[in-house]
Amino acid sequence: MPRLSLVRHGQPAIDPGAAPDTWQLHPAGLADIETLRDSGRLPTDARWFSSPEPKALDTARRLTRSDITVVHDLREHERLTHWFDHADEFADTVRRAFDRPDERAVPEWEPLASTRDRLLPAVRRILADHLDEHVVLVGHGTAWTLLVAELTRARPDLEAWAALRMPDLWEVGQPAGGQIDGCA
Repeated sequence: MPRLSLVRHGQPAIDPGAAPDTWQLHPAGLADIETLRDSGRLPTDARWFSSPEPKALDTARRLTRSDITVVHDLREHERLTHWFDHADEFADTVRRAFDRPDERAVPEWEPLASTRDRLLPAVRRILADHLDEHVVLVGHGTAWTLLVAELTRARPDLEAWAALRMPDLWEVGQPAGGQIDGCA
């Protein structure tokens, strides 16, 4: 049975005029990535996969010397250049996206159901291909919150989402029955 670790990317250099999927890492957050790398919390023998987004891929490269496979479908919930003036407005909109996953929370965002429909099959393929290995996925907070809920058949934990740091690490536990949904 594969073991699964999810890493949220480091602090991005936010550019309100650019789509979030183009953002790079912010230099002020690089020490936090080094702290996670040196913490002993990351597996030493694992298969690494990353979202193609620059902030995630650069985080992965700073965390491991292992080969990293870029998987296009591990990208974040697609959000174009819609900008929020206040963090609580952004958080409320993400919560609305989880409450109504088949709808766009704002016109520039994909429905969260679309994120799920590309993310979950990609992760299931990765886990099925690496049954006896520890798998590390480097990506994004909203996508990982959605993924954990789907894999464990639990409600999305939006309090855990709100508490995520950049970077952060989640270990996905095994649901009842000892298997992650969709993985033999």
